[in-house]
Amino acid sequence: MDNLSFLKRMNRCWQDHCRQTIMIRSIFLFLDRTYVLQNSLLPSIWDTGLELFRTHIASDSAVQKRTVEGILEQIELERNGETVDRSLLRSLLGMLSDLQVYKDSFEERFLTETNRLYAAEGQRLMQERDVPECLHHVARRLEEENDRIVSYLDQSTQKPLICCVEKQLLGEHMNAILQKGLSSLLNENRVTELALLYQLFSKVKGGLLTLLQFWRDYIKSFGGEIVCTPEKDKDMVQDLLDFKDKMDNVVQSCFARNEAFINAMKEAFETFINKRPNKPAELIAKYVDSKLRAGNKEATEEELERILDKIMIIFRFIHGKDVFEAFYKKDLAKRLLVGKSASVDAEKSMLSKLKHECGGAFTSKLEGMFKDMELSKDIMIQFKQYMQNQSEPSIIELTVNILTMGYWPSYTPMEVHLPSEMVKLQEVFKLFYLGKHSGRKLQWQPTLGHAVLKAEFKEGKRELQVSLFQTLVLLMFNEGEEFSMEEIRAATGIEEGELRRTLQSLACGKARVLNKNPRGKDVEDGDRFNFNNDFKHKLFRIKINQIQMKETVEEQVSTTERVFQDRQYQIDAAVVRIMKMRKTLSHNLLVSELYNQLKFPVKPGDLKKRIESLIDRDYMERDKETPNQYHYVA
Repeated sequence: MDNLSFLKRMNRCWQDHCRQTIMIRSIFLFLDRTYVLQNSLLPSIWDTGLELFRTHIASDSAVQKRTVEGILEQIELERNGETVDRSLLRSLLGMLSDLQVYKDSFEERFLTETNRLYAAEGQRLMQERDVPECLHHVARRLEEENDRIVSYLDQSTQKPLICCVEKQLLGEHMNAILQKGLSSLLNENRVTELALLYQLFSKVKGGLLTLLQFWRDYIKSFGGEIVCTPEKDKDMVQDLLDFKDKMDNVVQSCFARNEAFINAMKEAFETFINKRPNKPAELIAKYVDSKLRAGNKEATEEELERILDKIMIIFRFIHGKDVFEAFYKKDLAKRLLVGKSASVDAEKSMLSKLKHECGGAFTSKLEGMFKDMELSKDIMIQFKQYMQNQSEPSIIELTVNILTMGYWPSYTPMEVHLPSEMVKLQEVFKLFYLGKHSGRKLQWQPTLGHAVLKAEFKEGKRELQVSLFQTLVLLMFNEGEEFSMEEIRAATGIEEGELRRTLQSLACGKARVLNKNPRGKDVEDGDRFNFNNDFKHKLFRIKINQIQMKETVEEQVSTTERVFQDRQYQIDAAVVRIMKMRKTLSHNLLVSELYNQLKFPVKPGDLKKRIESLIDRDYMERDKETPNQYHYVA
């Protein structure tokens, strides 16, 4: 007889026995309800029936063994995808339970078999399938086993059974699953599988901790690639913002906004963004500049606000915030002076975000720049009134921005030869201004000036919006027909590199108001220039852009060097402040105190140099006996 037939026979036997026991109990109901109940030592008729079945049939080792083996065989068939008679299994397992032999005779063997089956399946899965398939398979297996418990297994089996499946299919292979598939799931943004991964790992002991570690490592390596690849510098900030958005989305929709994962992400971002000192800070400042500059049509005010908020999140991770400040200040100055700012509200909003993040000291100079611009407007209103009261009004309209030296980036002064009308106007303004504010010194910055010129061409009158250098060149053509580059340089006094770019913008750009001889894209020594009378343009006012010198390496280096210079002063000031308070301090304590006070990353070697320099300048001295001890010199 095969196992299935045996099980059916066994089940029939059990059902008959139950039916007959119930009949006997019905006949002797009075006896069972009164006499037996009053006599605590006597078993009830039902219990006696069970005892008889247990003794004569179920306790027979051959019968018990065959029954259990038959049940296990049916369960294995079902696990392999075949259909089995679940009501038969439910009835037989109910029998074992009623006879109180379920745990000893069936459950132990069942769990051992399950363990063996899933251990082999786990190994096979890892070798043959990719991670998404594995995850879906594990989820399906868990669902099946839960269904089995509901359908025919005893409830007491649920915990050990599910633990066994999770351990063999997940717990044993956690590292392998994550090594093999986490990166690709995150790269391809497979939200469903990531959510499933989190859900499954949260069931296994130590699963979330392992996932957290791999997630942190992934962010560090992917982010490190964005930051440490100089070829990608152009898109670095946008890539960082996109990457942060993507990771935020994963935490939100897949990792149940788990605090530990959010903190690990922040920590990983902070680690990789500071792997390459200074560059990210510089590029973030430039990115903000590109968004706040006029002509950035891609964003409405709400979108711009959202972009700035996202940038502030990235900005928070940066250690050397003073580098950001230096580049931001330089770009802000350009925006304010050339009137290139997209909206004052957006500028002020960014400023308040920085102030909130880094405190008032960080933004005081930037706020000073805005103040200067507003004061300049008031001064210009007064100057216009002053000019109207002059005996001979000027034909040129002059607008001056007065900048406080300490607030703005330092500009190298350049001496150029201005036309006499301009020089005269400068003197008038100087007289007016110093009359109001005596004791101040005015220094003109021709590099930042711009003008509107009226020009006459064959086609009619036009207005040209140009820089001061372009103005000086164009005004020469009122005096003569043609000039060589050398003659223009002698007459205007503009530095050679600057002059080449200026002539290039006037003779080789889109709006060619000068003709160059010989023709060509670049300005060479010996080139000659004449006024292009045939110039045509559909607009009345034409803006001729200065050829933008890509921010030179020197300019970048000088900004960075200025930051380092400032850092040295800050270190010196901090050392003196600490020593003045403590009077005597060991080297190690002084260094740790400095690390607490300084807001930027600094190497111990640099601190040592600054301490040596202060000893040389007699701010402090070494102890005669213990050279590792310092004393403050009042």
